[in-house]
Amino acid sequence: MILHSTILGNGQPFLILHGYFGMSDNWKTLGNQFSKNYQVHLIDQRNHGRSFHSDDFDYELLVEDLYAYILHYKLEKIILLGHSMGGKVAMQFAVTYPEFVNKLIVADISPKYYEPHHQPILAALNSVNFDLHTTRSKVEDVLKIYMKEEGVLQFMLKNVYRKTKEKLAFRFNLHSLTKNNSEVGEALPSFTHFDGPTLFLKGERSNYITLNDVALITAHFENAKIVTVKNAGHWLHAENPTQFYNEVITFLG
Repeated sequence: MILHSTILGNGQPFLILHGYFGMSDNWKTLGNQFSKNYQVHLIDQRNHGRSFHSDDFDYELLVEDLYAYILHYKLEKIILLGHSMGGKVAMQFAVTYPEFVNKLIVADISPKYYEPHHQPILAALNSVNFDLHTTRSKVEDVLKIYMKEEGVLQFMLKNVYRKTKEKLAFRFNLHSLTKNNSEVGEALPSFTHFDGPTLFLKGERSNYITLNDVALITAHFENAKIVTVKNAGHWLHAENPTQFYNEVITFLG
């Protein structure tokens, strides 16, 4: 099974991986900008967006999904960008298949282990009953009970779609993401390396990458550069897309 994607533009392949609960559509605006110079692949990872659903979900599988995608489209010398969970996939792909990766960009995630912290979001999502909550406004009312951050609420609502005339559903595979939630925080395997050019972009208001992570980042990625995106938190590409775009284009040269 090949991952679903939207392909824009021509040139060197530039693959973009979304984060947990995300989908390729979240990257359309920046993808269109990057496609002026590159062939952009906005990819839905397994259990997300329009890609296939599976009970199994971990970084090794996500890396193999990406490998199969690259072979399917006969891609070489790729630029690989991943945000959050997608950044973990991008890192692990680069250390596993470095021969495919020309340049690596990691958005607001480090190679370290993260304690599971999505339980409140999963509880909110699992409280939706699409047999009862048959309109978007009803789904929103349920999620509002748990989700106080408007940005997070709207991000989750983007995943609601009409599965049939009568019934809504989430695009992501909630059952699998709930069951495998602990996998999302897993660290990059020890003693793995990628020596190609690498850019880490960190949100100024985010604590996902700290000063304590610099040594670990450079141990895995010896040619890494770490840049802070101003006035942005974890969703740095959405909160400051102008600086995000400029930093990436500068890095790509």
